Amino acid sequence: MENLGIEDMFDFRRFPKDAGVLLLLLIYFPVGICLMLIRIFIGVHVFLVSCALPESFVRRQKNPRSRDRNTNLYICNHVTEFDHIIINLLTPCHTPQLEGSTGFVCWARGFMEIHSAPGQEAIGESLQRYCSTEGTPPLLLFPEEDTTNGRAGLLKFSSWPFSLTDSIQPVALRVTRPLIALSTPESSWLTELLWTFFAPCTVYHVSWLPPVSRQDDESKPEFANKVQELLAGELGVVSTKITRADKAEHIKRKRHTVPQTSTSVRPGSIGLGFMVQSLGTDDHRIAKMAQQVKEVLPHIPLNVIAKDLAKTNCVDTTITNLLENKEESPMGATGTSTCGSMNSSYSSGSAPAIKPAAKSFGKSPVDRHLSLQERKDALYNFARRRYIEKHGLDEEDSH
Repeated sequence: MENLGIEDMFDFRRFPKDAGVLLLLLIYFPVGICLMLIRIFIGVHVFLVSCALPESFVRRQKNPRSRDRNTNLYICNHVTEFDHIIINLLTPCHTPQLEGSTGFVCWARGFMEIHSAPGQEAIGESLQRYCSTEGTPPLLLFPEEDTTNGRAGLLKFSSWPFSLTDSIQPVALRVTRPLIALSTPESSWLTELLWTFFAPCTVYHVSWLPPVSRQDDESKPEFANKVQELLAGELGVVSTKITRADKAEHIKRKRHTVPQTSTSVRPGSIGLGFMVQSLGTDDHRIAKMAQQVKEVLPHIPLNVIAKDLAKTNCVDTTITNLLENKEESPMGATGTSTCGSMNSSYSSGSAPAIKPAAKSFGKSPVDRHLSLQERKDALYNFARRRYIEKHGLDEEDSH
């Protein structure tokens, strides 16, 4: 766990990679759709009934380490969008809505709306007054400020929740779910709710740790780090320095990273057979054309040939382009000119000699253009003659 990275703390894929689990998920899919529809129907009715019942009408509390009645602030790790609802079912508490929707949607999701001026300082003062008021249910805060997969590590705790009161009670939350991930970045709470209804079950395990008080010589960041270490030890995960901002930046980089497509070809390491099997119809034709060019220019990597063919869609034009590029840059990756290697390997009495450069540099642009054009024609004729000889074609058929 020492080499824990940000990729280990979040599930960027909804579905598992294991083929066996994917097969089970495929078999379960019709059942999941039916369960989702049934749960939506029941959930609407439960919501309407709960609006009429008194708050905390039915509660279950089986954990022997229950909450401390004198504590006004719970600190919990954050795994799903519905953690606050589960803990509120176990014991009365309020979770403030720090950002996002307000009004009815905020209330329906089980959040407490804060009526104060915007800004973290104003919100902190409002919540501090709330904690000091007698008879109010405790606050439940998630200092990670964002969700993780709950399996690898904790995000760095923000220190501002620990300024509300000097005594808090840590709450360790473990969540498991078969077949699919608990959450994925950038998914809305409504999307996560539908996947929760679709899943066979979601198991929440809540553990109440003994209350923790801040020492006189202990700063708020130090107090936050101490509680983070306690929760990490209880959960068996790593206490990291990764913040919510780091997660957002990582997601942004992943969004702007261009994935490698199946048409990409590794230089000189993938043959035509693999290309043909992994590419589509159009790419199959380009792969065959690339092999024809490769026979004439064996020292050119296949990915370079395929890239040029995608633009020209012509074997002869690609051969000309590649010869021109090599002629203009005589030192290739191996330190020798490809055209020069071809000339020494394939030159014979029937093949014309190729002049790689003009004897003198032209004094005018017209002279230099004519010199370059002569070299292009010589290179093209050599490649064309070599292609005709190799395939036994007639001179007339090659036009």
